[in-house]
This record gives sequence, C-alpha cells and structure tokens, in this order.
Amino acid sequence: QQKKGKITYKSAQEVLLECYLEKDHYDLVDIDAFGSPASLFSAIPLATKIGGLIYLTNTDGRTLTGHNLENSLADYGSYARNHPAAHEQGLRLIIAGLQLESARLGLGITPIFSFFFGQSYRVMVRLTANRQLNSHNYGFLGYCHSCGEYQSVPWPKLGKIVCSGDGQPLTLTGPLWLGSLHDRLYLEKMADLAHQWQWKKVVKLLEIMREENDFPPYFYSFREIGRRGKLDLPKREDLIAALLEQGYRAAATHINPQALKTNASLAQCIALLKD
Repeated sequence: QQKKGKITYKSAQEVLLECYLEKDHYDLVDIDAFGSPASLFSAIPLATKIGGLIYLTNTDGRTLTGHNLENSLADYGSYARNHPAAHEQGLRLIIAGLQLESARLGLGITPIFSFFFGQSYRVMVRLTANRQLNSHNYGFLGYCHSCGEYQSVPWPKLGKIVCSGDGQPLTLTGPLWLGSLHDRLYLEKMADLAHQWQWKKVVKLLEIMREENDFPPYFYSFREIGRRGKLDLPKREDLIAALLEQGYRAAATHINPQALKTNASLAQCIALLKD
C-alpha cells in the first residue's frame, strides 16, 4: 500500500483532535509553532502513540524569559521571572507545561533532549503511559538579586524560603520542570550517528549537552561572576578545571557558551578565582 501524506488547511487543534477521534495516533508529532505551542499542550498527547515522540518549537522568548508575566501565567500557569539563566528556564517551562497537561490525562513525558539556539527553543519528549509529574521534578527556581545565588525550591518550602547565601528573599519562577533536560543514552546514540556522518560540530554539541544534564536547573554566566566578584572574565575551561580540582562538579552548557553549570555556589566560584 502506497503511503501518502496529507496537507490540510485547518487549525492545529482541529487536526490533533481529529486524529484522536479517529484513533489515528502517531509515532512522531512535530509542532513547529510561530510563537508558543502552549495552546496545543492539551491536544498533543491525544494524537501521539504511547512511547511516541513529541517535538516542540517555541520562539516566544520574551514570555519564557520573564518579560511578559501575564502571558507566562496564561500559557504555562507559571510566573516566569527574568534572571541570567532565563533561557534554561524557558526550556523548563515548555517541558512543565506539556508535563502538566499529560498528567491530567493520566500520562507523562520524559525529556529526550532540550535545545536552545538564537531565539528558538526546541524540546523533544517521549509520551509515557504513566504520570511522571511529582513534587520533586515540578517545583520552583529561586534567584537572589542581591548576591546572584540560585536554588531549587520544593513546594513544602514555599513561603519560608530565603537565599542560602545572604538570607535575602528569593525571586521565584514557577512552577517549572526541575528534572533532567535530556536522555543521556539517546544523546549518545545521536552522537554515534553524527560521528559516522562526520558532523564534528554536532558531535561536540551533543557532548556538551550530555555533560550538562546532571546538574541543578540553572547556570552561572561568566559576566555575572565577573560583575559580582569585580573580576576579569575567566576562561570557561580554566574555571571548570579549578572547580573539579577542588572536588566540585562542573561542566559547560550549550545554552550559553560564556557560562557553566556546577554544584558549587556563585560565592564559591568567585572565591576560587580570587585565590
């Protein structure tokens, strides 16, 4: 039987709901939105097979990075604030929005990879038969405008959380996804293919994404480190090496080439550079 594509001139909601009503579920649903795909979050899982992949594009960076608070409430049910790691926040808001809508259907999603470049956010997830949402991976991100520190904030600590660095109140974004951005095994398989095809830049990118995966849900930019520590901007490789030597974990992030992810605090990074 010859396989044929079908072109329609309908709203995306209509197409997705027709697929659901006709039990026409897909292995891959790719939503290349002009702006935000948030209005489709409730319909996308209905057109996707269990175990299938959902691939989202979002170009509404103003909302994701905390420059349009009312839109973030309407689109993601989340209050998004601006801070130096706001582009990673954007990826996490997209995952959280789809995760919440999937949970309402008794389903879940697991991130395959999350990618930010220029003005575009791309997220691929796998639909699962069981809910993945819980109070550990769906919570809040706190940022201290006074000293620049970050911390994840679970639901039970809302209302009594302050900065661990200087005791000042935290500016909160959330709720948002606090879990992994990528599936390491999937990234390794992608890297194997990229290596076979001699896509050297892609191999390097995937390596950075693999290394950044198991870290807290934020990063420290070198601009922020330099500004707050009154320091010349360090080389990324030098600071990562120094942190590793002191027993901390540290890695580059694909989201900002002039930043790093680490389990050390911002104050510890600054102190290390001043020694």
